[in-house]
Amino acid sequence: MRVTALIENDCHEDCDDLEPEFGLSMLVELDTSRVLFDMGTTSAYAGNAAKLGVDIADIDAAVVSHHHFDHGGGLEHFLENNQRARVFLREAPRTGRWFRAFAVLKRPIGLDLDVLERFEDRLEFISEKREIAPGAFLLTDIGSGHARPRGNRRLFVEHEGAFTPDPFDHELMMVVHEEDGMVVFTGCSHSGVLNMIDTARRHFPEASVKAVVGGFHLIGLPFYNSMAASRTEVRAIGREILDRVDGKIYTGHCTGQKAYRVLEGVMGNRLAPFTTGSSVEV
Repeated sequence: MRVTALIENDCHEDCDDLEPEFGLSMLVELDTSRVLFDMGTTSAYAGNAAKLGVDIADIDAAVVSHHHFDHGGGLEHFLENNQRARVFLREAPRTGRWFRAFAVLKRPIGLDLDVLERFEDRLEFISEKREIAPGAFLLTDIGSGHARPRGNRRLFVEHEGAFTPDPFDHELMMVVHEEDGMVVFTGCSHSGVLNMIDTARRHFPEASVKAVVGGFHLIGLPFYNSMAASRTEVRAIGREILDRVDGKIYTGHCTGQKAYRVLEGVMGNRLAPFTTGSSVEV
């Protein structure tokens, strides 16, 4: 399969004509189908796709990994410009989702609930394992054997004016299973990248993990580019990923630049940045 980053925080050095933004959108090209995994913050992913020779009207299936704006902000544009693909996302309460910090900073980060209502006939809300294309599976029963990212502590849901920590019951993951192994797509890994990899191995115990692609949510405050975990903790996560994955790890977005450098010290050339315009065969 070929995986291309249509949107990421930064731009690949050879793709100056593409537009980056804080968000994630990946095109996964399989033998017989094209899957769009996340849709960034705006419609910029579609403009980048066009520059790369991809028409989003030809996408066969689309996925929103969780109900945050930087992964589903471009949902309305997709639905207006692709008339046939189903969009898959997790069944979850439709409520306000917020980032809160320092007792004074508060901003909404959820999906546009009006878009979900207007296009409900195009959406597939799932609560269990689903194959959406040959070999491409969505998983919702993400385990909890490892700690979730500490950066989650600033993320909340709102119900009747009360704010509670987001349980991330709206997050899913994707696994593409092929003859030579499987690729794990994480979105933001709010449930923890190790939990996601272990979930994939539980569902497909006979398959090796030939690659992991996505964000690991190790960033603290994005505007400070801080880490939410200590260097020791990030190094430990890197070593445990290597214990589980036979091939390469492609990451960016919510992993954060500082955490990436720490992971690189553990993983070496097994780790690679995945920026806007990056394209890899896995």
